[in-house]
Amino acid sequence: MVLRKPGPILVNGLIRLEYRGYDSAGISTIEKNGISLIKDKGRVKNLESQAGLKELEGTIGIAHTRWATHGKPSKENSHPHMDNSKTFSVVHNGIIENFEALRERLKGYGYKFYSDTDTETIPNLIHHYYKKGGIENFLKAVHDACMDLKGSFAIEVICSDFPDNMIVVRKDSPLVIGKAEGENYLSSDIPAILSFTRNFYLLNDYEFAVLSRDNIDFYSKDLEPIEKEVQAIEWNAVGADKNGYEDYMLKEIYEQATSTRETVGARFQTGKQTSFDELNFTKEYLSSLNRIYIVACGTAMHAGLAGKIAIEKLSKIPTEVDIASEFRYRDPLVDEKTLCIFLTQSGETADTIAALKLSKEKGAKTLAISNVIGSSITREADLTIYTHAGPEIAVASTKAYTSQVVLMNVLAIYMAEVLENNDQKYLDSLKQDILDLPEKVEETLKVSESLKGFARQVFQEKDVFYLGRGVDYAIATEGCLKLKEISYIHSESYAGGELKHGTIALIEKGITVVGVLTDKELIKKTVSNLQEVITRGAKTLIITSDKDLDTSSFDVVLTIPETNSFISPVISVIPLQLFAYYVAKEKGLDVDKPRNLAKSVTVE
Repeated sequence: MVLRKPGPILVNGLIRLEYRGYDSAGISTIEKNGISLIKDKGRVKNLESQAGLKELEGTIGIAHTRWATHGKPSKENSHPHMDNSKTFSVVHNGIIENFEALRERLKGYGYKFYSDTDTETIPNLIHHYYKKGGIENFLKAVHDACMDLKGSFAIEVICSDFPDNMIVVRKDSPLVIGKAEGENYLSSDIPAILSFTRNFYLLNDYEFAVLSRDNIDFYSKDLEPIEKEVQAIEWNAVGADKNGYEDYMLKEIYEQATSTRETVGARFQTGKQTSFDELNFTKEYLSSLNRIYIVACGTAMHAGLAGKIAIEKLSKIPTEVDIASEFRYRDPLVDEKTLCIFLTQSGETADTIAALKLSKEKGAKTLAISNVIGSSITREADLTIYTHAGPEIAVASTKAYTSQVVLMNVLAIYMAEVLENNDQKYLDSLKQDILDLPEKVEETLKVSESLKGFARQVFQEKDVFYLGRGVDYAIATEGCLKLKEISYIHSESYAGGELKHGTIALIEKGITVVGVLTDKELIKKTVSNLQEVITRGAKTLIITSDKDLDTSSFDVVLTIPETNSFISPVISVIPLQLFAYYVAKEKGLDVDKPRNLAKSVTVE
């Protein structure tokens, strides 16, 4: 078998992972004369022009694209990092919380540091513990170094003394190992290596793997040999490509009819009880619950806001939505009569995983909703259901959000049917509305041209406001976040009824206000609030499903298909996603990789 050069493979993998971080990048391989190191600040494409990249001959290598935590973006702070003797090279995802103490300790041993990063302590710590000998000495040095680390980490290590081996370990940070014929691959996310294999090993915390070209040995925290089962991933490589679209975000917006259909799958039919083979809820268990928490961050939390309405109204169980980073620090009232639902696209969101662990300690049953099979949160949770949205590459989430909203509604129906506390005809009607969603999503996507024109009118503005009531407020909040994320325009979302309580002071002539009006019971109330901003000179963009609405006083009105208010977010969010996208494009920005953001927030 011809051994492939690592340079092109590593660069291609970094390009596919650049949504995780893109302020610097680097590659390290084992060559005949020792370990090579090529790195620079900026995007991955900067590496391709670096001298020596094409000359790399080694068949083992590591690479990293960085989202700065410790130390500003610079060549010195870029990964990989080497020890002082240049025996070890390391890439690391996560945060080492005690790195300053470790750095001072190593300085006492004579080690010098050339970066501001926490990561540089790792190769020097490994070197400190390293005693030359067989591969077991290499493994023990990595192990002993990791036992000193506090925080989160996924670490890949190569050593000049072992040109055919690599050692990896993880704790609270994602890492997958792909198995192919005569080759092994590692990545923090599946799409980077999906074109080489669909067979993956998943490491648990403090599990180590020693890799060669055609073998992988696994070890426990105590360095006892363990067996791991390979898992097949159904995603295909095409799903992780742009497939003719200008940007991943636009592609993923247009994939929402398909992702919605895949999320519903075969879970239900009208006239039959909803099927959740993954769940074991009984009427007795659900009746015993005193509350449900939906815990998430960012866009996933906004999906939780929409899901709360459906779950609470259909199951009649008090339901709260909480930000994961706040939930874990406020000693929440959680016990064995609490169901905690954790929403995360990647399954690797650090705050959400920590909140889940806390809930388990307090005795609650935990349910993870994720898009990534085998992700960290799915292995921690008592129960897991998947959205099946397919790989989402753009940093700003679109199809993962709508799939989460759909799945939360399916879950709400399932719980209502188990509890037998709703009119089955109404539930069947809601099921049919969900089954009709893909067609209505496709119809809604046709508003694209109208939004391009409005984006050209407002892309230079500094402030935009979003209004809605009920579920429309949840959508306004998500649409507002999309605009912030990719256009860098300051925007705020408000429940329409709060306008008079201070916010209206910010409205002046020329300000843009986006209104969402799909909840039939609240449309008239929201129209009254919008009239207040129009009187003060605001421009308005209206998203509505009410075909009879008097729209004469609004500037731009987009009429979308009507559906049940529980699932209206799936449709009404699409114009808001497209609006944010076209505003960012008018500004000439990179919509897939907005500044300072990463796709999966794997550190606190």
